[in-house]
Amino acid sequence: MPNRTTQEDQALADALTEANRPSSLLAQFGPERALQLDSGAVLEHWQIGYQTYGSLNASRSNAVLICHALTGDQHVASRNPITGKGGWWTAMVGPGKPVDTDRFFVICANVLGGCMGTTGPASTNPETGKPWGLSFPMVTIRDMVRAQAHLLDSLGIDSLFSVVGGSMGGMQVLQWAASYPQRVFSALPLATAAKHSAQNIAFHEVGRQAVMADPDWRGGRYLEENTRPAKGLSVARMGAHITYLSEPALHRKFGRRLQERSAPTFTFDADFQVESYLRHQGVSFVERFDANSYLYVTRAMDYFDLAADHDGVLAKAFAGTKTRFCVASFTSDWLFPTSDSRAIVHALNAAGASVSFVELESDKGHDAFLLEEPNLFATTRGFIGAAARARGL
Repeated sequence: MPNRTTQEDQALADALTEANRPSSLLAQFGPERALQLDSGAVLEHWQIGYQTYGSLNASRSNAVLICHALTGDQHVASRNPITGKGGWWTAMVGPGKPVDTDRFFVICANVLGGCMGTTGPASTNPETGKPWGLSFPMVTIRDMVRAQAHLLDSLGIDSLFSVVGGSMGGMQVLQWAASYPQRVFSALPLATAAKHSAQNIAFHEVGRQAVMADPDWRGGRYLEENTRPAKGLSVARMGAHITYLSEPALHRKFGRRLQERSAPTFTFDADFQVESYLRHQGVSFVERFDANSYLYVTRAMDYFDLAADHDGVLAKAFAGTKTRFCVASFTSDWLFPTSDSRAIVHALNAAGASVSFVELESDKGHDAFLLEEPNLFATTRGFIGAAARARGL
């Protein structure tokens, strides 16, 4: 086994702790709340890590569920316990923000298969006392939503004022609206799609193969063997991160500028700033995310095809819905292009749903929904404000 630094050992220990005993709220369930998965497997003992912000009103009608994207977590508006950094969506969620925690009770849960407190491959299997690893059953977006519904039941919340999320979070929003239409008053799916494209599945497969090609992956048993496939996961993150950006954004930020040197080194060192940036993204990601969770959650996105559950007709997924929708896309998002959002809107129109749609001008790529985008904030404020008035909040 290669020598690791004390810092790397501590990062591994912190990750294991967060997987089982998270620095957040925790709901635990037994056989009376067994979780039936789409694969046919059943989790009799499972848990879900989550955070809440704001206060639930007396009528329990002001709850907003935030669904996180692929590598997000429950710390949407609070410090991440591993990295020490602030929440991943503080631009959108907080006092006076578009999702106003002075007005709404905001809930964000780590997804099933994740690694920040919700049961997943890094969690301890109660039957063996060892990490689940690849013995953990496959999960789907619908399984993630089913787990969240159990959480809300345990909190005594029958109806959500709104469900909000982008990318994989947007997939969860759509699944919520399809699976539990009576529980969702309004929905904001951002920069997302009703099915994962062949191109996106291909990108994910490259990332998974990078992880599994790392000798330290150990057939998924790396936690048992006290190691980590850091290099493979880092490369997977580097490749994925490119897809979250746009060429104009990369050019504006880095161009062809060299990294702390005046001339090329004529080596494979990080001569260019963009190379150094990607390497940093890869290394920092490894500190906070479990490699097997990356495999499982990317696979869940790949399996997502909402129309397939409804005879191949997406409109049937929303038949008779009373949920109010606002769908938003970004002009430079080539990972989840506007055509994906238009397909959702067409299906909602065919189902007779209440839906508004906006394509936002931005050159920041797919990650635009996470960044400072005034037009997105204005759209969100307007939609949530109108929905709140309609609900009497």
